[in-house]
Order: sequence, then C-alpha cells, then structure tokens
Amino acid sequence: MQNGRGPTPPPRTHSHVPSPFFHTPARTQSGALAILHLRKDSLLPVTLGTDSDGGYAEGPVTNTRFGSFPHSTLIDLEWGSQVRASKVNTGSKGRLIKPTPQPRPKHALSEAAADVASSSPARAPILEAGSGFVHILPPTPEAWTSSLDHRTQVVYTPDYSYILQRLRVRPGSSIIEAGAGSGSFTHAAARAVFNGYPNPQQPKKARFGRVYSYEYHQPRVETLREEIRSHGLDPIVQLNHRDVCTGGFAVDSTDGTPPAADAIFLDLPAPWLALNHLSRSLPQSPLNANGPVHLCTFSPCIEQVMATASVLRKTGWTEVSMVEIANRRIDVRREQIGLSNEGLRGVNASPASVDEAIERLREVESKLGKVESKAARLERVRQQAEQKKLYKEGHLVHRTEPEVKTHTSYLLFAILPQAVPEDNES
Repeated sequence: MQNGRGPTPPPRTHSHVPSPFFHTPARTQSGALAILHLRKDSLLPVTLGTDSDGGYAEGPVTNTRFGSFPHSTLIDLEWGSQVRASKVNTGSKGRLIKPTPQPRPKHALSEAAADVASSSPARAPILEAGSGFVHILPPTPEAWTSSLDHRTQVVYTPDYSYILQRLRVRPGSSIIEAGAGSGSFTHAAARAVFNGYPNPQQPKKARFGRVYSYEYHQPRVETLREEIRSHGLDPIVQLNHRDVCTGGFAVDSTDGTPPAADAIFLDLPAPWLALNHLSRSLPQSPLNANGPVHLCTFSPCIEQVMATASVLRKTGWTEVSMVEIANRRIDVRREQIGLSNEGLRGVNASPASVDEAIERLREVESKLGKVESKAARLERVRQQAEQKKLYKEGHLVHRTEPEVKTHTSYLLFAILPQAVPEDNES
C-alpha cells in the first residue's frame, strides 16, 4: 500500500529498526539521519539531536557557511522544509557544565524521548538570524552519494543507476560488490534488492534481497560497517573484509553459505584477477546455479577493459560489451534583459533593444528639471517587480554544463549463461 510517506513497511516480528533509506517517516525525528541541502551539489548529512551538544547553550548545533542551525529547529518538520539560520551564542561553547544523566523513566516515553528528557539541560531561547537557510531532505542513496565522506573515488548516480538496470537487479536479487570503498554503490544496491527483512520464523524458501560487499582495506571496512549499522542496512548488506583477487568470494559468517549471486559488480584495479573465483565449477561457487549471472566491471583505463574482456571470453562469459556514461546536466532558466529590471538580482539591466534605449534617453531629457534619486528609482523598480510573475518573464534559455564535475569509468558488461546439465544436452 502506498501513502504520502512512501511504502508501508512489511509486517515484521523481529526487533530490527527499519532503515530510513527504505521507510521514511512523514516528519523529521530526533536521532534520525537527515540531509541538509546547502546549495546545488552541496549536501551535508547530520544525525538530528545527538547526545553531544558541543557545549552550546542551544543544544546540538550544525554550523555551515550559511549559518548555524540548532537541531531543535530541525526536528518535527516536514521533509523538504526550508529552515532559517539561527543566532547561536558561540561564547557559551566550552563553558557549559554537562548535567549528570538521570535514570531513564520507565513509563510512556519512547527511548529517544527518554534520552532527551534525562540528559538535556534547559536550552537557551533561539532567535532567527537575518539571513541564511537550508532545506532538510530525507536520506536517499542519491543524496547520500552527494554528501558522504569520500574515502575513495565513488560511483555516482548516473553510473550506478545504469549499472543496476543492466545487471537486472530487482527486489529479491543477490548481488556481489567487490571494492566497497565509500559505500555509494552499496546503498544504491541495498535499495534495489530490498523486498523485506530476513526473519528466522519465515519459511526458508522465502528469498530476500542481499548485498554481499567486499573490501580489502581494514580501516575502510570498519568505517563502512559502522555506517551500514547506523543506517539500518545490516540485515540486507553483509560486509566482508577480504581481497577477492586472492581469497575469492567466501562469506564471513558462521554458516559460510555462499552468496548464490545473480549479479556481480567489480570496482577493482585488476578485475580480471577475480574472474577465476567466479566459476560454477568451484566447490563453494558464489554464483547462482539456477539462472544466468550478469557482471559489470568499473575501470578507468581502457587497458584494464581489454585485459578483463580477454579473460571473460576465455572463461565462458558471453555478450561482452563496453559502455561509457557521458552524463551532462542541462541548466534551464529564464534570462531577463531590459532597463525595467535595473537593480534586480540575476538580471541583465541593459537596454533590450534600440527602441528601449531611445525611450530611456527621452525619459531622462523630460526629467531634466525633476531629478529622481537612484535609490528612489530602484525602489520603484522593486515594487513593480513584486507585481510581476517572474516565472513568465524573460526568455527561456538553456545550456549544457561546461564540464562533468564527477568522474566516470568504462563499464564492461558480460553474462554467464545458465548451466545446462549434461544429460539435457543433445
């Protein structure tokens, strides 16, 4: 069932908290992840109402180039709301004595509300600043990609959206990701495969979407594992600390069940070294034995593509093809030209035609004895602009962004056909 807050969470009998990337409440909540939209291509992730207030009298505060935003002004708002910056007493930072936390009440308060009630001191009144604002957005893989901490080069939205489509990833799929890095593709893949949370009480034949992610760098593994846990993705994403080129695609779990992957994404310096571990002839094959397997490699150099394609053909992969995503955004806006726009922001206040220039000269000559100050003229223009429908004014123009501000790579795709038993061959 659909509603204004997204899909209704499936019924669950376990205690896992739904991920905000799958089920977003209608309003912002304390302790929840939110994305602050500062300006175009500038987003900031923030966990609302954290325990640490940084020593501010106003409580937890997020400081940006557009002003300071106490978390109390960001909670209980509809997503997409514009929030004005506030005046924050920076002199109080570091001088506050944190109160001793009181025992948590055992009555009707929720756990988050009880934490706030037991540990939050009386806050200073908050006053709105004269300028500066942000928009508060719900967490999505696209917003997370634009706001995450780049520990490595990341796979951006134009690439991973095309990759997931070509790999035929859908709810219930099982996908292998080698080279997790900063977790951009991990979040997008988790949303693509999600069809519910695994529940031990459900029949084992029920298949839930899973992402098996591999990363060889231990510090990145620890950071990404904490992000996955805090985002509620740990039931969907299994992160493994392993070099797949030498150790294969074994799973770090107690039962050691192989992934049985339908799709594979390799973001590796030498993806051809991992292909020998992607075979159905292995004792513990990581591939799905009951259907075709789709593969994609992400390589910045054409030499990597050539080496990988050669090994793919030798190991039985078919339909090998390469794609490069050259995504450029188009900036569409209205351009206003004319002397009637003098003093307005974002306009070209020069004569739009010869006739308009002559008319201005005649106006000046007729007012030689009646001098109008520049301030009065600008105020008159401003009042006239308030009566206009600016979205209809001017000429509609567009241009392609001059350069791509994100990086991309060559995408090499291949398919491993479904295995056919020998007794079925004719």
